[in-house]
Amino acid sequence: MREAGVIADYALFGAAAQMRYTEAVATFDADVLVAVPSSERLDVRRPLYEFCAQRGWQPEGEAIRVGAWPVQFIPVFSRLTREALVSAETADYDGVPFRVVSACHLAVIALSVGRGKDFARVLALLEARAVSAEGVAELAARHGLAEAWVKFQRRFLHAP
Repeated sequence: MREAGVIADYALFGAAAQMRYTEAVATFDADVLVAVPSSERLDVRRPLYEFCAQRGWQPEGEAIRVGAWPVQFIPVFSRLTREALVSAETADYDGVPFRVVSACHLAVIALSVGRGKDFARVLALLEARAVSAEGVAELAARHGLAEAWVKFQRRFLHAP
């Protein structure tokens, strides 16, 4: 997709990315954060869907089935996700390199979304020592999420 100019960059995030840092978790799809070259378009995903259709990968609900996996391509949607994409790390799976969002960015994105499963992701990353409370606090504060972090700590970490 990058070579074809459909996307400018990508990184795995969500539950599939979490598995790089913690024990395996159940997930039904892979979430891929993407930067698209023409983000001012109303239909930013159209070139993605066309590219996938040309390869026989068909839409399935909110995802596109690529091989055995439903994949959700999610365009960068905030300053935080832009930074997460730019600072993504390269990992390796059976000799195939791929980009993945850092553990700290993954935690703060989850904190910003705020669903139960997102809070569970933050807890799992903390318990696996993939992130530190200080690192999450600093990144959260930089992105206007300091109060969300304080509330999370009070609720789940019993911090004063």
